Amino acid sequence: MKRLYLFFFFVVTTLSFLNTFSSCGQSALPITSADTVILQVNFDKIIGEMDPVWAWWGYDEPNYTYMKDGQKLLTEISQLSPVPVNVRAHSLLVTDEGPRAALKWGSTNAYTEDEQGNPVYDWSIVDKIFDTYVERGMKPFAQIGFMPKALSSKPDPYRHHWKPGAKYEEIYRGWAYPPKDYEKWAELVFQWVRHCVDRYGKEEVESWCWELWNEPNIGYWQGTTEEYIKLYDYTADAVKRALPTAKIGGPETTGPGHPDAAKVLKQFLDHVTEGTNYVTGKQGSPLDFITFHAKGSPRLEDGVVVMDMGRQLRDIDKGFEIVASYPTLKDLPIIIGESDPEGCAACSEADYPHNAYRNGTMYSSYTAASFARKYQLADHYGVNFLGAVTWGFEFEDQAWFAGFRDMATNGVDKPVLNVFRMFGMMDGKRVQVLNGADNSDQLAYDAMSIRDHSVRGNLPDINALAAKSEDQLTIMVWNYHDRNEMAPASPISLDLKGLEPGKYLLEHFRIDKENSNAYELWKAMGSPQSPSAEQIHQLENAGQLDLLTSPQWIYAKEGSFQLDMALPRQGVSLIKLTRKP
Repeated sequence: MKRLYLFFFFVVTTLSFLNTFSSCGQSALPITSADTVILQVNFDKIIGEMDPVWAWWGYDEPNYTYMKDGQKLLTEISQLSPVPVNVRAHSLLVTDEGPRAALKWGSTNAYTEDEQGNPVYDWSIVDKIFDTYVERGMKPFAQIGFMPKALSSKPDPYRHHWKPGAKYEEIYRGWAYPPKDYEKWAELVFQWVRHCVDRYGKEEVESWCWELWNEPNIGYWQGTTEEYIKLYDYTADAVKRALPTAKIGGPETTGPGHPDAAKVLKQFLDHVTEGTNYVTGKQGSPLDFITFHAKGSPRLEDGVVVMDMGRQLRDIDKGFEIVASYPTLKDLPIIIGESDPEGCAACSEADYPHNAYRNGTMYSSYTAASFARKYQLADHYGVNFLGAVTWGFEFEDQAWFAGFRDMATNGVDKPVLNVFRMFGMMDGKRVQVLNGADNSDQLAYDAMSIRDHSVRGNLPDINALAAKSEDQLTIMVWNYHDRNEMAPASPISLDLKGLEPGKYLLEHFRIDKENSNAYELWKAMGSPQSPSAEQIHQLENAGQLDLLTSPQWIYAKEGSFQLDMALPRQGVSLIKLTRKP
């Protein structure tokens, strides 16, 4: 193959290029085509572990778990991962007239009271949810919440009936309030954990993570921060009494990039390290891991979806920085309890046009590029990054490709799920990747530049994440831009170095308009809302991860190899090399 030693060039100077970046809504320059991008992958230079931080999912509607499409998707998610997937769901303790699901709603009736005010525990629905996970080798990331009606300090009104387009604040009702009796709440938590130990066994429950509530710095918690801290102390004490080796964490605050949110996260961490425990009266509280949330913020500009990955990375950056500032907590695992391009999974494209990125490949390329930068930020702060929860599941019995933030629609996988199939093939050690711009006077995107400016210039973010294990090498390559506009495919040259000389089986997987993309096939069918059985079969097949070309044997002479390809805008490739023994 003929090697092209051409780099990206700017149509303006580096200074003026930086000035076109903006996280505050300035217009970007027109996106131009570029010459060949050279990505040098050095397999002999280890930079860290390829930990499966992506193997975490979550969703608002817990009753979808055991429904038809919910079970199907959970099976697929469990099968794409070589490690147990952790699953977090809201509303596991919520009360309703009958357990039922609706957008941003779910219930289990785990706790009610008789006429004398005595507790009545019914674990049947919670068990049905956790059984669905455990049967598939998954782990509950067990969220303790929300407040049962019988315990709420303000029980009426309790249930919401939110619909897309309505004000978000309408969901915050009686389930979001502190308990009227902290001792009864603690006993509920104790009984739940003990029941799980009896049902699933001590060793299994020891492998779970338990956490309290969701986003207590905004409307999900209708009490004060100090009341949340009090609830945490009662909850953590109850969990540890039921199973001393159980793992408990928090606070699941959102948006640490905002000063007010950062203040709440610090207030919580100050308490667990130095505060007086509300239950024991001693200093500090049990804390086995730390959680916070990070979200981007897309918008619509002249009919074009414009993402803001920078905002999400700023949240992650600040959260990592805060944890790293506590010497006694720095080594605790960090779980980004929700980590997404924006904040409302149930807000469909029809009612929120800026969410039009969700059905196609923009969600795929965003996911690839953002997860790579999460690794970089964790490396920068030296923190123990355990996982990032993708808050996107499925919405039962909704319109086809309605533009919810989900992994599948009516049982058909969206392109974004195939990025996680790619991640599932990557393990071992992360290795060094150099963009051609790293060795020139040009500018390559990295975690810090995207954190500060997002991807708003006239050049896309073309880069890679690479890993090596004992028997295989993997390179994930993406072509991402915040503006979802058409652009020519970019020529890319992968310069692979540090290989052991010998033969390798090369497999090239691709997500783009023509590959691994049920959405484009559905549109080509005429966007049917009642597809035939044959059409559904075709869509299911199209939703799987495709090989771009047939597998082929290559020979790495003198420990190097060059692979050239063209990658469309918002496309993602995975190159997998398996060495012949």
